[in-house]
Amino acid sequence: MTNIITNFLESIVELVNLTSQMMSLALRVWSLGITIILQLLVVLAGCLCICWFLIKLAVLMIRRGEKGYKHVAFFHPYCNAGGGGERVLWCAIRAIQRKYPKVKCYIYTGDTDATPQEILQKAQQRFNITLPRPVEFIFLNFRTLVEAKHYPMLTLLMQSLGSLLLGGEALSKFRPDIYFDTMGYAFTYPLFRYVGGCTVGSYTHYPTISTDMLGRVANRVEAHNNSGVIAQNVVFSTLKLGYYYLFTLLYSIVGQSAHVVLVNSSWTHGHITALWGHSSTHIVYPPCDTEKFKSLSLISDSEKNVKSIISVGQFRPEKDHLLQLKSLQRLCEIIPSSLSEKVQLVLIGGCRNEQDQQRVDNLKNIASELGIGDKILWKLNAPFTELLDYVQTGTIGLHTMWNEHFGICVVECMAGGLIMVAHDSGGPQMDIVIDYEGQQTGYRATDVESYAHAMKTILENSDEERELIRRAARASVDRFSDTEFELSFLNASEQLFSDNPIP
Repeated sequence: MTNIITNFLESIVELVNLTSQMMSLALRVWSLGITIILQLLVVLAGCLCICWFLIKLAVLMIRRGEKGYKHVAFFHPYCNAGGGGERVLWCAIRAIQRKYPKVKCYIYTGDTDATPQEILQKAQQRFNITLPRPVEFIFLNFRTLVEAKHYPMLTLLMQSLGSLLLGGEALSKFRPDIYFDTMGYAFTYPLFRYVGGCTVGSYTHYPTISTDMLGRVANRVEAHNNSGVIAQNVVFSTLKLGYYYLFTLLYSIVGQSAHVVLVNSSWTHGHITALWGHSSTHIVYPPCDTEKFKSLSLISDSEKNVKSIISVGQFRPEKDHLLQLKSLQRLCEIIPSSLSEKVQLVLIGGCRNEQDQQRVDNLKNIASELGIGDKILWKLNAPFTELLDYVQTGTIGLHTMWNEHFGICVVECMAGGLIMVAHDSGGPQMDIVIDYEGQQTGYRATDVESYAHAMKTILENSDEERELIRRAARASVDRFSDTEFELSFLNASEQLFSDNPIP
């Protein structure tokens, strides 16, 4: 019995010794692992420092402009698109060239299929803008990185990362003193500020993500940026909402890298200040060619054999041309046939690429299916003079984008004498289609029924009633003129130039 107890105790002692040895070995391994990890971290930190030094050294070797001048580069990959954002670009450059004779302007663009002369000629034809001095184009070969068609999933994030790579190409070709993004590619701001050493300015037309977008996903509302497959599935909607919140965090961080932020409307100002918390955020209404449109003589509707409804806007999904087609069909159902025969919808807009052209082809097929194909005129990439003709001879202006950040075409159509029916959200709701000195300036709507009935009301009003609305609308748009834009833009961006004194 004694031997059994002794053997048992010896076994216990051996087990304890073995356990102690194993723990000692485990501690040594753990210590060695920690040491290796720390050493790897030190090596990694050293490599990052070396890479950062090499990057900064490479940046210092990037081409810079002529001495004795300050150099402002505008990041606008689609400068030849012919939309409202492009009008902002050209007017901003013109304003800077007029005020600062010692500033040279550059444009980073991906429009490699056009020559500089063709781009400038289109700006003159489409916007009636001629620059006082030459501008240099820096052509980018990888614009495709920011196109949504390549990213069926995580589109916002992938496009933003694509813009960062495109910004890298831009910076590698030219390093300006002042970098001005006029398309809303916020992920490029840290690159140009902290790597390029540039002063960064931003003119934001539309936040890449907003609380309204989060709301649509949370409420599972189907839209052009929230497919029915996701909207109808709780799990998919939850995952997308989490992804949106993560992207919102990243967007807030990169947006704070801008030194000066300009926004185009009250709606955009509210969202950007909430997201970026930037102290230097200024509302600068985009330039609208109000004088040119106001110079058009008003034609009485009684003299118009055709009652034209004019829609001006690029053929992009968010413009919601489908809503316009359905509203036209519904309008024709609720007005007398004698009046319906005179109604015509004229769709005037920029068609940027093959994807836009395919969208137009799809809309044409839908119009035929709705039985209104013969009531629509398609005017793609129409010259400015033709646009003026249609606005002057039209009766109603139609705009259907939900949460349109501002709405240059809404203002221009009002200045030209069209009675607008715009979406009851965003810029039209807060800044444009609002009463002026107690007078109505237009109509706002939200869906097929409200659009159709608003247009029906306009068509059934008397000439005198329509005349009152037209004149009030015309009088209200002076605050959106080119002159007002130039003054506001130069005042708001003055800090960029004060931080970079001009010789």
